[in-house]
Amino acid sequence: MSDKVYRASTTAPVNIAVVKYWGKRDAKLNLPTNSSLSVTLSQADLRTLTTASCSASFPASEGDSLLLNGEPSDISGARTQACLRELRTRRAALEQADPSLPKLSTYPLRLVSENNFPTAAGLASSAAGFAALVRAIANLYELPASPSELSLIARQGSGSACRSLFGGYVAWRMGDKADGTDSMADQVAEASHWPDMRALILVVSAAKKGVSSSSGMQQTVATSGLFRERITTVVPENMAIMEKAIAEKDFEKFAEVTMRDSNSFHATCADTYPPIFYMNDVSRAAIRAVEAINQKAGRAVAAYTFDAGPNAVIYYQEKDTEAVVGTFYHVLQGADIGGWKSADIKGLKPTISLDENVAGLLKGGVSRVIMTGVGEGPAKTDEYLVAEDGTPAKR
Repeated sequence: MSDKVYRASTTAPVNIAVVKYWGKRDAKLNLPTNSSLSVTLSQADLRTLTTASCSASFPASEGDSLLLNGEPSDISGARTQACLRELRTRRAALEQADPSLPKLSTYPLRLVSENNFPTAAGLASSAAGFAALVRAIANLYELPASPSELSLIARQGSGSACRSLFGGYVAWRMGDKADGTDSMADQVAEASHWPDMRALILVVSAAKKGVSSSSGMQQTVATSGLFRERITTVVPENMAIMEKAIAEKDFEKFAEVTMRDSNSFHATCADTYPPIFYMNDVSRAAIRAVEAINQKAGRAVAAYTFDAGPNAVIYYQEKDTEAVVGTFYHVLQGADIGGWKSADIKGLKPTISLDENVAGLLKGGVSRVIMTGVGEGPAKTDEYLVAEDGTPAKR
């Protein structure tokens, strides 16, 4: 028996949807009630790094394991198991076709993963996490699968993870087959098509959310009347307009759909019985601030969007940094919060003064900011979190 340890490492990005996924038509297969579209954010600022390793020398009795941010993580859940099973099946097929290949599909997996941002902070950590997990194991197993094929697997772990297998602007097509084989992601445009898209994230709370996305969305599906309208009319229209806006680099259209879709999503949460509230007073202050910025500019230069949590993600174009980032920086600079990039805020003037109630809420409620922008998809790396002997690497 060889005690060789096989390893593969990859990074994967966070994505923030501008047309939201909310609702499953099949909870077991993680099939959505509507299509969605997201922007992949730069991995320089937000990324998961995962090393997948396996070896005949790993004790079979230990089974597969995952170390997440230094802590053992449970992978016995149905979703993670579905991903591992599918990847193993694909590897086993390669081994059957070519008996000379090492039988990696039969070895226990040791997975080590690390985020450079707080997990469960409302920053789509599960999307980057499952995308990195699937991509790293696919690389370890040397699977010939395309990113779209791998997105089918990642989707079973976390719906939005299927969109983190691509960079740039990404759609998750809901599909209509009962078995989910057509519910996958594809790239609408590369990051290089519209490279000056930026995002300012206001982290309002890094605490875990009160109602998890999975249970929240199923309550909405079961009880919200507005939700029917959202999935039959609102989202299909928003998808069409958004794809056109991205193709034409039309920020004003992009901004309007982004904000309207976020509002529509949160309206269906409020229409759920009992109602679900993910946004708070600080979130609403961020909306008022964006409205004031756009009014002063005489056009939409900033677009807010909120996922299932209070953090605001504000999209803008690089040329409008002063109007957008300058306004928030001057309101928040007295508060001791990290995340500002000194090169980007140098010399920014406040172009607008916000209502003092709005400014007060932001100052008291934003704990940190993340300045980022559109970025690339998963990337192989030589940075390993598992040493050559199979133990977690010293960092």
